[in-house]
Amino acid sequence: MQFFKIEGFTVDKKMSEENENRKALREKIRKFAVKSDLFNQKLKNKAFYFITDASPDTVSVGAICRDHVEIEKKAADYLDAIGLKLKDVFIEEITLSRLCKMLHIALRNDYINDDDEVLESFELDRLTGGYRGGVAYGENIIDVSSKEEIFKQAERFLAKDSFYPELERVFAGSLPKRATGHPVHYFIQTDDQETCKSMYRLLLSALYQKGRIQSRRYCFVDFAPGDEFSDTVYDCLYKSCSGGAVIVRFSSDDESEDDRANGDRDTIENLCKTMKKHRNRVLTVFCLPRECTRAKDIFLENLGNLSFVELKEEFAYGERASDFLKMIAKENGVRTDKRLFEKLENDTGYLVPDLRAIFDEWYDRKLKNDLYPQYKEVNSVKLEVVKKAPKGNAYDELMEMIGINEAKQMMIKALNYYKAQKIFADSGVKFDRPAMHMIFTGNPGTAKTTVARLFARIMKENGLLSKGNLVEVGRGDIVGKYVGWTAPEIQKKFREANGSVLFIDEAYSLVDDRDGCFGDEAINAIVQEMENHRDDVVVIFAGYPDKMEGFLRKNPGLRSRIAFHIPFADYETGDLCGIAKLIAKKKGLKLSPDALEKMEGIFEAAKNEEDFGNGRYVRNLIEQAKMSLMNRLLKLDIDQLSKDDISTICADDIDVPPFAEKQRKKPIGFSAA
Repeated sequence: MQFFKIEGFTVDKKMSEENENRKALREKIRKFAVKSDLFNQKLKNKAFYFITDASPDTVSVGAICRDHVEIEKKAADYLDAIGLKLKDVFIEEITLSRLCKMLHIALRNDYINDDDEVLESFELDRLTGGYRGGVAYGENIIDVSSKEEIFKQAERFLAKDSFYPELERVFAGSLPKRATGHPVHYFIQTDDQETCKSMYRLLLSALYQKGRIQSRRYCFVDFAPGDEFSDTVYDCLYKSCSGGAVIVRFSSDDESEDDRANGDRDTIENLCKTMKKHRNRVLTVFCLPRECTRAKDIFLENLGNLSFVELKEEFAYGERASDFLKMIAKENGVRTDKRLFEKLENDTGYLVPDLRAIFDEWYDRKLKNDLYPQYKEVNSVKLEVVKKAPKGNAYDELMEMIGINEAKQMMIKALNYYKAQKIFADSGVKFDRPAMHMIFTGNPGTAKTTVARLFARIMKENGLLSKGNLVEVGRGDIVGKYVGWTAPEIQKKFREANGSVLFIDEAYSLVDDRDGCFGDEAINAIVQEMENHRDDVVVIFAGYPDKMEGFLRKNPGLRSRIAFHIPFADYETGDLCGIAKLIAKKKGLKLSPDALEKMEGIFEAAKNEEDFGNGRYVRNLIEQAKMSLMNRLLKLDIDQLSKDDISTICADDIDVPPFAEKQRKKPIGFSAA
């Protein structure tokens, strides 16, 4: 199917006079509309011609043709039938979107009765508006180049072994008389989108010149594994491209997961079904990533005995890689130097994105250092990003905390990964947001909840999470009283934690030492929601080390979805003293040397006690010392107290806690005195 715009200058001077007379103008429009209807009726819906606009000097005509026609002759027949003479007629093939605009103008000018009715009669109504019925598509017009220019442009691709031979076959052949159909269709495999577009544009230009396709208009569609779309609308898209081409750009990373593989298969089967139906009227070019073995195999399984030419991007080694870099430099009008080739390794193969990244990095430096040396001292954006410290004071609070080195390193690693994504986004390296779910293991008072709260704030302040709240839950918050109640509660909590951290304390309490009960239902639901919300919720499980291991064994999928296991060890005496000084500092206090020495002895004894509270114990001790300090100060001459007197905790302010003595078990029965 082809769409045309026909435009020319009026010859009849009487038209200019009629345009100046409103009544005569209306009569002229009515006559053109009636004569157009009569002409189109004879075409029996094989084509449709209409006037879009008629000014005193020019006339614009639109045309829809189901089959390839000699448009110059047909346009002349139409103009003759409606009694309109034009000179210097210009005819161009146009896209469907431009045709729809012309129909709308024709309706507004009363040259047609209903533009929607026209589109519906050619089954084009489902495609108007750019997106209808689950098929998003684009369209373009082939840029016709000479054979010499096509081969010259083909040198820009690393596909000489496959692309050159196919171009030679296209130009060597001749079109058989009265034959319709395509001897072959195409696979293009490359990871570089610009290379892919340039290759199929050159290919279509060559095929159009040789008459293998009759329409300069082609459509392109993008599909991913599991995409749902309307078969009816997709079929209409192919019908609209009769005599032309459809470019199917299929993205797949060849993941091996079963659900992803099934998504691949369903989508590909539907694509191939429609393609085979229209194979003789529409040329199809399938565009796939370079390494896409599994998805390509599914295509081949569903394409029967059709023949395909594979145009695959090749690796460039050694001299060929150097020549490609020289070609890019020549296109940019810059002379090469040895620094451009320093990163090339003789035994390494390079694809187009790799070489372009090497050139771009070199060219950026050359522009600043050699061509515009006055900007040599200005740091690059990437360097500024690398040097820039993490945002927000939550990060500073975390780094200031005593101990917890594993937690600090994990957060630094996550922030650096996110920073690297921004820095190397234009290098062709593919990054995905990693799952950030975690397990915190440690005894009470080892700062698990505090660190979780800081993590949430840090990820919000640095763009890893959108909200950065901490939603704390326990067994009572998510395990329902009856079967079937738990999953909805968990879904509700995940929605509440959207863009934030969901902190599940004492997570092992969910299983409650019983198999097949509500706790198992809770874990299964949590695993499902972790997968559903891997990009917008971070789940942190917390609890005692030994009990957490049993918790992980409850569900095979749970352990694999947790990226980070962070231990929170009990604090040593020196760490406890550091925590004491930090807590005191935040309260505007300080510890005297004798107070610190006394605390050290207390901590050394206390950390051997059962249920020692780690940081909580220190916090309580400081709170009690602060109260003792205030009581001591009230007994002194207040007017004589200095700022240091008021803010310094001394040894006398610290009470030694009475540690419980272990009771000796008295023997049962009698014993000798």
